[in-house]
Amino acid sequence: MGIMVERIISALKKNSRYKDRVEHIEILLPKEPIYGELKKDLSRNIKNYLLKKSIKLYKHQCDAIESLRAGKSVIITTPTASGKTLAFNIPIFERLARDKSATALYLYPTKALSNDQLKVIKEFESLSGIGVNPNVYDGDTPPNKRPKIREISRIIISNPYELHQVLPWHYKWQKFFGNLKFVVIDEAHQYRGVFGSNVAFLIRRLRRICSFYGSEPQFILSTATLANPIEFGENLIGHQFNLISNDGSPKGKKYFIFYNPYFDGVGTLSIHQETKDLFLFFVRNNLQTLCFTVSRKMAELIALWSKKELKESESYLVDKITAYRAGYLPVERRGIENNLKNGILKGITSTNALELGIDVGSLDSVVISGYPGTIISTWQQAGRSGRGVSGSLATLVAFQNPLDQYFMRHPKIFFDKSHEHAIIDLSNPYIVSGHLMCAASELPIQLGEDGIYFGDDAEDILKALEKQGLVQDTPNGWVYSGKGRTTEAVSLANISSEIFKVICDGELLETMDRTQAYREAHKGAVLLHQGETYMVEDLDLKNSLVQVKKRDVDYYTEAMKVVDITIIEEIEKKEIGNFAFSFGDVEVNEQYVGYKIMKYDKVIGMEGLDLPPLNYKTMGLWFTIPEDIRKKIKDENLDFAGGLHGIEHAMIGIMPFHVMCDRWDLGGVSTSNHPDTMEPTIFIYDGFEGGIGLTEKSFELIVEIVKMTYELVRDCKCENGCPACIYSPKCGNGNKPLDKKGTILVLKKSLSKMGIEDV
Repeated sequence: MGIMVERIISALKKNSRYKDRVEHIEILLPKEPIYGELKKDLSRNIKNYLLKKSIKLYKHQCDAIESLRAGKSVIITTPTASGKTLAFNIPIFERLARDKSATALYLYPTKALSNDQLKVIKEFESLSGIGVNPNVYDGDTPPNKRPKIREISRIIISNPYELHQVLPWHYKWQKFFGNLKFVVIDEAHQYRGVFGSNVAFLIRRLRRICSFYGSEPQFILSTATLANPIEFGENLIGHQFNLISNDGSPKGKKYFIFYNPYFDGVGTLSIHQETKDLFLFFVRNNLQTLCFTVSRKMAELIALWSKKELKESESYLVDKITAYRAGYLPVERRGIENNLKNGILKGITSTNALELGIDVGSLDSVVISGYPGTIISTWQQAGRSGRGVSGSLATLVAFQNPLDQYFMRHPKIFFDKSHEHAIIDLSNPYIVSGHLMCAASELPIQLGEDGIYFGDDAEDILKALEKQGLVQDTPNGWVYSGKGRTTEAVSLANISSEIFKVICDGELLETMDRTQAYREAHKGAVLLHQGETYMVEDLDLKNSLVQVKKRDVDYYTEAMKVVDITIIEEIEKKEIGNFAFSFGDVEVNEQYVGYKIMKYDKVIGMEGLDLPPLNYKTMGLWFTIPEDIRKKIKDENLDFAGGLHGIEHAMIGIMPFHVMCDRWDLGGVSTSNHPDTMEPTIFIYDGFEGGIGLTEKSFELIVEIVKMTYELVRDCKCENGCPACIYSPKCGNGNKPLDKKGTILVLKKSLSKMGIEDV
């Protein structure tokens, strides 16, 4: 396979259609396995399991087993397909074999992963002879089966949403929670931002209930590589963690291609046509190829276009290409997975339904159409090729977006150590108050004992909830006194208690908060849900309802807003050389003024919106531009306001590289004279009420962010600015004014004042 892959890369580099677009090829060298030894031998049952599966333990697996045997909580950050699951299954089965009443809870972010894990655990149980009666317990579990699962299952597999619903009924779980020894949280990097911050308090509620029943479980986090694994683990769980990061698993040689349709700053074909051509190039060269696309519709279209082209030239390949997405029936999906595993299929197009750890065997090649938003997701998708020691290929096809294009120009940054910080915010008062309400409905809150779970502001928040008639202080502690079920009022996916329901033909599709509703579900919007497109027919602000109809459309919409911002309090200021940055509380006023109708990154129409303004308090960072820089820009006949505006856009485009978020999670304002500073000022703020720690972490990393912003704009090949550098899809001012040269000069002079000349 290695020689074949090299031959295909050589052909790609010589082909006039492709060669200019190949920006970089990183060769990831093969790696021999590093095996480990355990201080104390495994039991005969577990040895039998390993023998039957022909498994020899790697060093990181042994490290994890030893830590868990010693009673520690662990966070395992080794790469995809390195055997993380076995590293925690062995010590869990070891403990459950020794202690016949011990239980373990596994939490997964998707049903597919839960079902996959159930198969793995059942096989372990069968081959080892250690009885644990594993079961999935989630929203699909029939009510008549639930009591028996709670009674006899010693390993229960679930998800955070189900746990949220279960905790108020903890007395039914007394036996299971009272004997809980382990909680496994797989794909833990998924729990970040608003969702992660909610899950952090959900876990604290679980720990509080376990403590009530006399147990104190160890926690096992399995995650992709992060820049801040220990900080992340401790924020998510409230426990100290041992880090297991030295990967002992073997790797085959991998070629990672960075492919840039915008190599000339223009791009001639649509990005999706480029993806289809590259996908077919690999399939025709006999590489079993998986292509990841941005949506279900695109997965279907690329498969359709590919079949149409093959019909005229290589008809024998037509039936060997298919799309795979979340909407298929289970029997269809299993058929596709098996045909992929058995080599019958040569090419498959998919959304990220195949990104997580579902087992489809080893593929020769992966095409990733567009940077998926995080380096973690990129590596997880790339890890689908060459699982094991065979040679393989991964190709990232760059869109005309800031981070896509930055990596094309600076591949070393991508392949360097992890820079991504997963952010959990434990101080957002809106999130804390929701979980205090839930906790008070589960068990009376005694601040002396329970303060450790809910932070220093718990008492003040409880008093505020008391004034609203939602909790009551009693001799036994604080108890819930509201009318509805707390778990219905508190959503894990949102901050605000004001939840909008998205309804299609009388069925609930999803929920969202007001900000998201304004942005994605205004009248006329094309709403994307699980890769399918829906048209918004009505946004009912009074009843918090969004009415949608399923429509197949070939365009999308982007809301535009104008923003005013006020500084409430500067919490911290830091000076770097002769340049200052501030962080603090701000108040934001957002007015959604209209939306653009887009097709292939081109504006084909614009419509106005008449929505009341959004006002909320959040966290933000800001900095002012000194007078001598302003004067220099004027002397060069450049547009100063356009330069500031360009910095605001480019910084927001770059920040998700450092703090794992979507660019839509951040907002920005730039002005030549802000009333609070009386100077030219650029603001970046968290787009969530109360803030969720994004700009707080960005403030820590501000020097790196400013340097990267400068490199992004400086190295972009466009003449006057484009979507890859200073244009923003959400700009309410129609990307005016913007001045690329002004942006570069302001950044260069600012870095010089910070004492950084050698960028």
